[in-house]
Amino acid sequence: MSLPAVVPAPASIEAGSGAPFRLTSATSVSGDVDDSSRTSLSTSAATALAAILTARTGLTPATADGAAGIELRIVSGGAPESYRIAVDEASVTITGADAAGLFYGVQTLGQLVARDGDGWIVPAVVIEDAPRFAYRGVMLDVARHFHGVDTVKRYIDRASSLKFNALHLHLSDDQGWRIQLDARPELTEKASATAVGADAGGFYTKDDYREIVEYAASRHMIVVPELDMPGHTHAVGLAYPELAEDPVISDHMREIIRDYGGQEPRPATPYDGMAVGFSSLKIHDEATYDFVADVFGELAAMTPGPYLHFGGDESLATADDDFAYFVTRVSALIADLGKTPVAWHEAGSAKDVADTTVGQYWGYVEPLEGFAEKAQTFVDNGAGVILSPADAIYLDMKYPTGPDLGLTWANGPTSVQDAYSWEPADVLPGVGDDAILGVEAPLWTETIRTAADIDTMAFPRAAAAAEAGWSPRTGESDLRTWESFRTRVGALGPLWTSMGIGFHPSPEIPWVTE
Repeated sequence: MSLPAVVPAPASIEAGSGAPFRLTSATSVSGDVDDSSRTSLSTSAATALAAILTARTGLTPATADGAAGIELRIVSGGAPESYRIAVDEASVTITGADAAGLFYGVQTLGQLVARDGDGWIVPAVVIEDAPRFAYRGVMLDVARHFHGVDTVKRYIDRASSLKFNALHLHLSDDQGWRIQLDARPELTEKASATAVGADAGGFYTKDDYREIVEYAASRHMIVVPELDMPGHTHAVGLAYPELAEDPVISDHMREIIRDYGGQEPRPATPYDGMAVGFSSLKIHDEATYDFVADVFGELAAMTPGPYLHFGGDESLATADDDFAYFVTRVSALIADLGKTPVAWHEAGSAKDVADTTVGQYWGYVEPLEGFAEKAQTFVDNGAGVILSPADAIYLDMKYPTGPDLGLTWANGPTSVQDAYSWEPADVLPGVGDDAILGVEAPLWTETIRTAADIDTMAFPRAAAAAEAGWSPRTGESDLRTWESFRTRVGALGPLWTSMGIGFHPSPEIPWVTE
């Protein structure tokens, strides 16, 4: 008997020998609690289950107080976020070690549902599952093109269905500042209206941001906000010109402008091009650090999650010694706020970066010269790294065949097989699971204007990133192969369609249709 398709691949899955469980209009859901911890049933899990079953089958499960067809339980003592599913002809039981585990078990159950003639079944199966890495993230760039609250919530729904537990929001860049802060109101008053290609900008009010954070929490995701600096800060200069250096126009910048269009940036003038590396804050002006303290202090108070990301990438207009000084000082400031600083791996060139700073590696699967050494700083400090290899899981890279969206600079185009066929523990020499906090799949939005664009570029490649973050190491499970993955993800086509996910129908995948 073939195993049902589950993505990301579970730690253990065994097909049962009995008949499947049959879903009908009489199917009901019940919940229980662990008597020792008195942990209540996760409302988000029950709500998510009802939404999935209704979208997939048209059936709306009833709620039962006692024994029922589908039972949701939380029993403490297992690994964080772990769950167990047991299905036989009479019942379905999903047991989570915590509320997140129960929620993830529900997502897996949604993938198990299959059509059987005119009806619906869940095959007899036992699944034991737990994540490989604690941090499993997606990033959405809302600076190059702004994406409103509803679009962000929609992306949260999609990401959490693949067991991602972090949403990294890239909230500032040369093209715009996207978060309202009382301490610095000019940022949204003067620096939020523009986007790439002269498109409309926008920003989140504090209420908007709170809504996003709360919505993410209901899907067991944290929000990791990023304010990128000292580079990628041209928009800051629109609001506070006294804090910004004049743009540095290099030959490399002129090449980008030639290839992608746009104008050369000018001081205190909105920028809507795609070139990077020309902007910098004034490193030796104390007013800069007053600004940094204001924006991160207020953002910390708004963000219940443990991480604040301060960027630190592509600071090509900042001298090396000045960059090291800035990174050291800002990382310490964030640590003093009681938060864990996160920075792109270039910040590892500053050997005095705060010890608690997590590095986010965006280099290639095979590191370019000097990239691994910078990432090693965070490993040596004991904080570890998040892996985001650009030539594998940058979701904005073009597909080999597909829509006219995305870029190609990261060894692109990037196939679904490219997104899948890498092993986290093999990227940085000597950096194994104990030093890898997790995996994150970024989606930059230079060419991504709509929610539909996000769906197209993220799916199915986000599923490959999800498997890298959740599933057993390559070689430790028969499921952790490209051939297995392409078959399993292809089987999700009907579920994704029923959930309204406009995925790219890559010819690499044998898509199942109904």
